[in-house]
Amino acid sequence: MWISQRKGTDPPVTGYILRRLLQVLPTLAGVAVLTFVLMRVLPGDPTLMFGQTVSEDVRARLRAEWHLDDPPLQQFWHYVKGVPFLDLGVSMKLGVPVRDLILDYFVRTAQLAAAAFVLAVTLGLSIGILAALMKDTWVDRACMFVALLGISTPVFVVGIGAILIAVALGWRHISGTGPGDGLDPRYLVLPAMTLGSRSIAYLARMTRASVLEVSTADYLRTARAKGLPEHTVVLKHLLKNAMIPIITVIGLSLADYLTGAILTETVFQWPGLGFLIKNAILFRDLPVIMGTVLFTTFIFVTMNFVVDLLYAWFDPRIRFG
Repeated sequence: MWISQRKGTDPPVTGYILRRLLQVLPTLAGVAVLTFVLMRVLPGDPTLMFGQTVSEDVRARLRAEWHLDDPPLQQFWHYVKGVPFLDLGVSMKLGVPVRDLILDYFVRTAQLAAAAFVLAVTLGLSIGILAALMKDTWVDRACMFVALLGISTPVFVVGIGAILIAVALGWRHISGTGPGDGLDPRYLVLPAMTLGSRSIAYLARMTRASVLEVSTADYLRTARAKGLPEHTVVLKHLLKNAMIPIITVIGLSLADYLTGAILTETVFQWPGLGFLIKNAILFRDLPVIMGTVLFTTFIFVTMNFVVDLLYAWFDPRIRFG
């Protein structure tokens, strides 16, 4: 086990980091090309978002301004040339830089993601550890039944169910973020629970399985034989060695939250990144669609990179891979 390795014998991490970084650029380039192609082959004219009252001369001017009549390669170059400088173009609908729109909406998504993440990690780890420590008891079976229910239920069903229960209980903080431009934390409760429900279930099941897998290891028997308190054995030895699969669920869940949960934000009218993407698709606002997809891809691959680094920290043998 990695805990028995001597200090100074771990493989170097620099090469491992460089290999993972080199995988990021091709991913971003591939997503940019794929998104561009998909947006260009879709039928329809983006100028129709302004209705039928706009004259053909105005439409022609807009198409020229948005480079819609240029050859495909020239359109693609016009878009990607600004990406290294964080220039993602201007919204066709709002006339606002896409970068500014993403940052404004991402703040709300980050708030929702943080609340859902804390909830998922706290409840998921607790339920999983409790189920593993009380294996084959009614507590274990109850925890796994709840986890299975969470995995099997679609997010929008969870959201609608949460709204119905909240209405029945008289909870009025359901839609939006609260009055004004501020954030009332009470409005975070329902969307955070909805967004984190599936992660809680996955994390609980993964934690239980991982903890049970390492619970019979020799080093745990040695730790108990030394008279260490059970909570020290669980937290310092058992859970730390069971973290590799758990980190995967945690990292990917956070990436999913940060890249915008469209269903959750739509159900609760939460003005986040998913809400922005939904409206951009409705109006066929191409710069916003491409910019948000590229941004969310960057967030996702960055979180994968962080997860890889955590792998290497918890288990140095992974650095050889």
